[in-house]
Amino acid sequence: MSSNFDIYQVLLAPVITEKCTMGLEQANQQSFKVATWANKPQIKAAVEKLFNVHVQEIQTMNVQGKNKRFGRVLGRRQDWKKAVVRLKEGETIDFFAK
Repeated sequence: MSSNFDIYQVLLAPVITEKCTMGLEQANQQSFKVATWANKPQIKAAVEKLFNVHVQEIQTMNVQGKNKRFGRVLGRRQDWKKAVVRLKEGETIDFFAK
């Protein structure tokens, strides 16, 4: 595993949807929007270092951008990559800490 990448460039944002929240509650999974060039070892290293947790499994998928209309112009949203990270039992990442 190479260490010539910045963890803040790998993880772009958490994906917080109804489906991702169900995955968090049922299977201890958390979803992230990641850089399109990032691979599984880089994502694992970034999550473990940034949130101080242990990653058990990672699934990645390329999400196609939707076709959208911007006024009269037909356009397309950007393609992006999503990573579903399964944490070890008993560990959590809390984005809504008070």
